[in-house]
Amino acid sequence: MEHLIDCIEKDDRHDPFTSIQWIGGRNSDGSRWRITQQSAIDGIRSGKWRFSVHIDGRKVRVVVAVSRFGNHYLKTEPDDAQSNNLLSLTDCRWAA
Repeated sequence: MEHLIDCIEKDDRHDPFTSIQWIGGRNSDGSRWRITQQSAIDGIRSGKWRFSVHIDGRKVRVVVAVSRFGNHYLKTEPDDAQSNNLLSLTDCRWAA
């Protein structure tokens, strides 16, 4: 099942690869969901979940990437957007 991410929560560090702590979205019934980035990574890697974001009216898939230090993190598949698609999402604490 694919889930649309519409918000994130970041920690206080400024490292773009580790700053996302939580991702969130909306269920089909309108209720909100929120899980840790690590849970999302585990779910993607096991094939349990798929995630995407909507950017400028297009659906962009979220994948697991590995930093040069060996840390796993979430990112979107390459597209023509210059900004970081996930880091530009609304903060989940303020998403309604």
